[in-house]
Amino acid sequence: MTDTPHFPLSAVVGADDLKLALYLTAIDPKIGGVLIEGPRGMAKSTLARGLADLLASGQFVTLPLGATEERLVGTLDLDAALGEGRAQFSPGVLAKADGGVLYVDEVNLLPDHLVDLLLDVAASGINVVERDGISHRHSAKFVLIGTMNPEEGELRPQLLDRFGLNIALGGHTAPAERGQIIRRRLDFDSDPQGFCAEWESAQASLRERCQHARNALASIPLDDQALALITERCFAAGVDGLRADLVWLRAARAHAAWRGANAIAEEDIDAVAEFALRHRRREHSTAASQPSHAPQHSAPQHSAPQHANPSEGQGQWGELPAQALATGVRREVPSWPKKP
Repeated sequence: MTDTPHFPLSAVVGADDLKLALYLTAIDPKIGGVLIEGPRGMAKSTLARGLADLLASGQFVTLPLGATEERLVGTLDLDAALGEGRAQFSPGVLAKADGGVLYVDEVNLLPDHLVDLLLDVAASGINVVERDGISHRHSAKFVLIGTMNPEEGELRPQLLDRFGLNIALGGHTAPAERGQIIRRRLDFDSDPQGFCAEWESAQASLRERCQHARNALASIPLDDQALALITERCFAAGVDGLRADLVWLRAARAHAAWRGANAIAEEDIDAVAEFALRHRRREHSTAASQPSHAPQHSAPQHSAPQHANPSEGQGQWGELPAQALATGVRREVPSWPKKP
């Protein structure tokens, strides 16, 4: 059984800021994922799904809005633990998303306890399920992509801050671009396999460029000069806490790797400034009314990535930021019901 083709990210029209934020997150997952704000019909899910193709696993898992805690973290079968001497773990959404993309649509409508759990696990990279003294621990490293319509409710400030980057989609799309969007969408719907084959060359170039940037990332220093400039600008922006500084520095380094440079330059810092600051300014409501330039619509765009040297190997998740380290998030979940 073959997987259903998904609209290739390289074919998406417009949405340049959002696509860039997704590329940077694919290059360095430690940035912390992306929160996408905007009304319905803006291709948020199409773009998020396209990110999975840029990661080693290609895994894309959606957390349903009505999911329970057990669905999210998984369950332990205590009968098996007593009878066989070991815990039998049934994976949840977090386990299935390991190494790929975890997509949460309408994240602002999730119950608070699920959002807290989700973002804590995203920070630690480990999920621990515990029941009556029996526990199971597994890796849960994923790129977290959340989408929301601000008109339907806001996220608490501390939850906003957990997302590394924030992009706002909005505004009107010019008629010529709207026509291009609709035409590509119709072409894809009429022949998904053929459309994907037509864009495979551009998609392969995009994958290679991201992989090359991932391989080069560790060689680009997080230098003091770049850090000093970022901390000054964070202070001037009045952001609370230090997460903005860390995310901004990592995103600037990923941008330098994306353009093939061997050091962070001021242009890299400028390119990602709004991504890191938008949701962390004290006046977030004001920033929310100023969406990033060139938002698009529900269809994909033309991204013509430049060729980079292809390279092999898995993407490296690496060490976690000091403020995000945790031994794991423990959650007691009910055991499976006993069989009659």
